Amino acid sequence: MSIATRTGDDGWTGLFGAGRVRKDHLRVDAYGDVDELNAFLGLLRSESLDPQIDALLDAIQSSLFDLGAELATPRDGNPMAKHVAPFGDSMVATLDAALATYEDALPTMTHFILPGGSRGASLFHVARTVARRAERRVVTLSHHEPVPESCIRYLNRLSDLLFILARRENHVRGVADSKWVPTPVPKD
Repeated sequence: MSIATRTGDDGWTGLFGAGRVRKDHLRVDAYGDVDELNAFLGLLRSESLDPQIDALLDAIQSSLFDLGAELATPRDGNPMAKHVAPFGDSMVATLDAALATYEDALPTMTHFILPGGSRGASLFHVARTVARRAERRVVTLSHHEPVPESCIRYLNRLSDLLFILARRENHVRGVADSKWVPTPVPKD
């Protein structure tokens, strides 16, 4: 079986069990951004990471596939939806546990920081911004179609976790986070 079905050559794609939509449909935008995030995490995992962090990212990538499946499967009146596990808050709880573990091991943050530092930290920061964009797309979709709130919560927590992992990556490599120094407000 070839991956090139040619059925999307006309700018349309199929949702799971719910017909075809334009490739610029809000639902396709949302799961496309989740897919991009997943691919970026794959790139990040090509770095030399702590095995525990790599295992966490592996689990997150699997969860992102579940999230993408949820977004690609409209539930209302869709008989095929029963074949896709609902995206639930148990996945959010996993992120909350990781957030607590890794944030507690870092020095207290006393100022805003600029994205960057080590290569790994920089990649975590880019992944964080992709997660935020995916979150915004899912929020936009939720204004037009039913979307489980757990999808939005998951992406919100994930971007927080990626920020913490960026700080952790700098910390374990002995690279200081760069402090944001705001431009002074001009005096009249």
